Amino acid sequence: MRKAFFQLHIAVFLAGFTGILGRLITLNEGLLVWYRLLITALTLWVLAYFRKHSEKVPLKDMLKLTGVGAIAALHWVTFYGSIKYSNVSVALVCFSGVGFFTAFLEPLVNRTRLRITELLFGVMVIAGIALIFHFDPHYKTGIIIGIVSAFFGSLFPVFSRQLVQRYTSETVTLYELSGGFLFLSLMLPFYLQWFPATHVIPTWSDFAWLLVLSWICTVLAFNLSMKALKRISAFTANLSYNLEPVYGIALAFIVYREDKLLTRSFYAGLAIILLAVFLQSYIVYHNHKKEK
Repeated sequence: MRKAFFQLHIAVFLAGFTGILGRLITLNEGLLVWYRLLITALTLWVLAYFRKHSEKVPLKDMLKLTGVGAIAALHWVTFYGSIKYSNVSVALVCFSGVGFFTAFLEPLVNRTRLRITELLFGVMVIAGIALIFHFDPHYKTGIIIGIVSAFFGSLFPVFSRQLVQRYTSETVTLYELSGGFLFLSLMLPFYLQWFPATHVIPTWSDFAWLLVLSWICTVLAFNLSMKALKRISAFTANLSYNLEPVYGIALAFIVYREDKLLTRSFYAGLAIILLAVFLQSYIVYHNHKKEK
């Protein structure tokens, strides 16, 4: 269990860089995610070829993996869309809403009892986001897109956890992200028609950052989180990922000085979210200690 928490925390730390990378890359959100998935899928297939280790996946499970990959693609597109329409800090705070949605969705999908404490902590996170939304209306569009991103983000580990119990994390990552690439490739022409891009080909600078985003923040982080999901619940994973805004916002403050653009309501909302994360983390740790 301790190793799983360590793997998950490293994945969360790496994910904290995705926000500032999303702002550094000048492509629109649809193209950004398409290139990210293209580089990632190609890398994973090359690694799978050299490892010479493959698992047979039935068509039924292949379709499930592709579907989860499509959810991941939608999550990423809306996440980067939230950054483009607001800023890194606001998008990352909205990402914390995954805990609220997971509190409902995980018991519904797994047919388990709804936990009141998880629901309450999820409500605290939503209250923090609502506080920012109420006092910072100029971030309205970015916040709405960010909440949609949180919904898709909550679905992803719930469905992935069922699959990683049957297949290795490498197999799950390979087929999910390949499926996400295929899905977005089909949707991208329509997306670009609705949301035209200023340029389609990445600049050399964009390409360099896309490699960092794909290899470090996706391939490595994805494999670590999939391995962790074999031992811990989807809610705990999502709750741990609430630390991603802490890392990402700190980086945004340092790199882009976004602290100068934010009001007191942002910090009040962030404080409520961090309190929810701290309290839930304490309860998870305390319960785990009692089970030993």
